[in-house]
Amino acid sequence: MPYTRSALTNQLNSRLRLVRLLMHWVSLTSKCLGLVCFCLSGLAFAQEDPDQQLKALQEQIKERQQQLDLRLADARELENVLQKAEKDIASLVKDINTTRQRLQTNESQQRKLQSEEAELLGKIRQQQDALGDQLRSAYMSGQHDFTKMLLNQEDAGKLERMLSYYGYLNKARLEQIRQFTAMVDRLKMVRSELLAKRDELAKLEQVQDAQRQLMASQQQKREGTLKELASRIDSEAAQIEQLQINEQNLIQAIQRAAELAARQNQTLSGLDGMQGTLLKPTDGRMRDLFGKHRQGQVRWKGVLFQGSTGDSVRAVHHGKVLFADWLRGFGLVTVIDHGDGYMSLYGYNQALLKGVGDSVEAGEEVALLGQTGGQSSPALYFELRHKGQAVSPARWLSD
Repeated sequence: MPYTRSALTNQLNSRLRLVRLLMHWVSLTSKCLGLVCFCLSGLAFAQEDPDQQLKALQEQIKERQQQLDLRLADARELENVLQKAEKDIASLVKDINTTRQRLQTNESQQRKLQSEEAELLGKIRQQQDALGDQLRSAYMSGQHDFTKMLLNQEDAGKLERMLSYYGYLNKARLEQIRQFTAMVDRLKMVRSELLAKRDELAKLEQVQDAQRQLMASQQQKREGTLKELASRIDSEAAQIEQLQINEQNLIQAIQRAAELAARQNQTLSGLDGMQGTLLKPTDGRMRDLFGKHRQGQVRWKGVLFQGSTGDSVRAVHHGKVLFADWLRGFGLVTVIDHGDGYMSLYGYNQALLKGVGDSVEAGEEVALLGQTGGQSSPALYFELRHKGQAVSPARWLSD
């Protein structure tokens, strides 16, 4: 018997309700099984020996520390590469500065030689005109005056005076001719020196171009090393440990410098009573970070001065250089002893212009501002320390 439309609809709805009931039952069953598994795993964990739990936790910590040590070991290798690249750049900067000074000296010498050349040409023209006037005067007065005078024996006194006159005149002409010849010879020498200076200038310009290209290559190498280094120290734990290592290296360097100063028995007067009067180490704007959190529990021990690469870095007070080298995290660093346990530190420099043992005066240039030590932008890192302890530079520097 054929099905009516309503009968077919009722049968279809009944089957759909049955499917939904089956799906709901399956869902409940899977949840119950998950809960049972979770309870069983929790029961198993609870039944584990506490010593085994502690051992497992220690193994996890040890594994993470080993991974961190490996990352830091890789970072140290890269920092050695960074150190070499930044030292090479510093050496090239000094060479470029030396070449620039030689170029300036050469150009100054050329200007002096050109001025002397113009002056000699003027004097030579004057001598030519004077000699020409004398020759014309002699010609106009007659070529036989001297012969007539010798034949005229009537006045012996007049003859003697005329002989003396002609003698002086000839000596004067000979002196003018000698001066003229000397000036011509000097002019030849000046022109020869000018040609030599111009050749030297062209070679110096070639040297400087080569130095700049080499420095650009070293800077590209440095940038690549920095990127790779950042990928090695990508976790906060690694960054904090790296900062702690860097700070410890700095403290050790300062301690060695202090021991050296103590052995030298220097007579420097120190900085007592000079709060607010010390010269600023550079012209840039100061960011007073002293005492602020840097990362984790690591705090800033100094301040930053913003600036441009190559800006002058100057001693805040007279003293003696105790340290001048590259330090991990601080780049090229100069430490100056001011006596009585006071020291000033200048970091992140592009190049160091003073060496260990050099005496410096207040305001004397000791370095060029840069971004060594892995910094991303040029700045000067500056610290003041008294008997090894960092003190706030803002309280000591003049406004």
